[in-house]
Amino acid sequence: MAKQVAVIGGGWAGCAAAVELVRGGAQVTLFEAARTLGGRARRVSVDGRTLDNGQHILLGAYAESLRLMKLVGVDPGAAILKLPLQMRYASGSGMDFIAPRLPAPLHLAVALLRARGLEREDKLALARFSTTARWMGWRLDVDCTVSELLERFDQTPRLIQLMWRPLCLAALNTVPEKASARVFLAVLRDSLGARRSASDMLIPRIDLSALFPDAAAAWLAQRGATVHSGAKARLARSAGGWSISTAEPVSTLGSDPKVDTGSAVASQFDAVVLATSPAAAGHLLAPLDEAGALCATLSALQPEPITTCYLQYEASESLPLPFCALIDDPARQHWGQFVFDRGQLDPAQRGLLAVVISASEAASDLPQSELAAQLAAQLAGVFGRAQLAAPQSSRVITEKRATFSCTPDLARPGNRTPLPGLWLAGDYTAGDYPATIEMAVRSGIAAAKGILKEKTA
Repeated sequence: MAKQVAVIGGGWAGCAAAVELVRGGAQVTLFEAARTLGGRARRVSVDGRTLDNGQHILLGAYAESLRLMKLVGVDPGAAILKLPLQMRYASGSGMDFIAPRLPAPLHLAVALLRARGLEREDKLALARFSTTARWMGWRLDVDCTVSELLERFDQTPRLIQLMWRPLCLAALNTVPEKASARVFLAVLRDSLGARRSASDMLIPRIDLSALFPDAAAAWLAQRGATVHSGAKARLARSAGGWSISTAEPVSTLGSDPKVDTGSAVASQFDAVVLATSPAAAGHLLAPLDEAGALCATLSALQPEPITTCYLQYEASESLPLPFCALIDDPARQHWGQFVFDRGQLDPAQRGLLAVVISASEAASDLPQSELAAQLAAQLAGVFGRAQLAAPQSSRVITEKRATFSCTPDLARPGNRTPLPGLWLAGDYTAGDYPATIEMAVRSGIAAAKGILKEKTA
């Protein structure tokens, strides 16, 4: 008889776990509290238009994410814009570094030789960093902050400002002064230190929910699984397993995601994958006596926000590149770190620019209209185009708990919990990667494999 498994949370980790469980022969029911799948990387509706709750970049190294996209019917070639590794600023405002499509590590060597905006000492420092990190196997026995690592490797102030700081913010969503060097090196190992295609930058052309979670829900429904949206689940121990209940009527997502069951759900399960945020997981686990130590570990994970500001201009307005790096300087009210031209990704979004601020606590404290005006002024100055200071409209979206603060030697919980049959899945669980889509997917897969292994034990 198939094992009955509940997955609580319909983000990338939960959907990955559900897909792997079904592939392994389990009967799966997925519960998502929101009406839209995707968790902290999802589609949102703003004034009648579809946006994302935050602009994302994936990497060619995200092998598991790409594998599952293909499995559930998403064509990455059509859904994602693939660009070679690059760190490119507006002309004259920084550096221009782009890796050619050559075998690794030759692609990085050529990119470094051709890079504009870096002095000789900057290029030597970058070459020294890459060579030494490879020799070290991209690993640290004793963790430290990224800033301390860069100091040990004698990285120049200009290289830190133009390369390492923005990469650290984008990858770990934590400032270099408190970010884990060990985790940062792991990201570099699987991108800069791997095959050339692993360092490719992948920018979604479609919304984040459509990129995997929606397709996963349809795939699951076709194979007999049940996906409930608008289902705020409650967790309790039961004889021989777990009980899941929902207090409110829920929608069942299947071939027609609009079908509404109109009733609450109460079911018994052999195992549960808890695939929510750390805060939500702690809330669900708090009533359980055996979960005290786990709840303490979860509560120690401090959240970091990410802010995305969408600026709408005339449809004819565009940037010279699909995305550009920006130099953030809060003292000058320059908060933006990257800007994306959404019109180059989706023709229906011509004239729409998305400005991203990672580790955005200070920026998100500003009134939204004030922050949008400052970002528009930053773009106008950087690109030398006065019209960018006056967008037709703006929308600021801050995901306050986008990730955890990825600090050195941070204690992250494993997938297996002390409670029999209960597993965690999420980008915050123990692993090499920071809180990224790939980490969430890997964690979901690991939880599913753990449950399936128990089934056959």
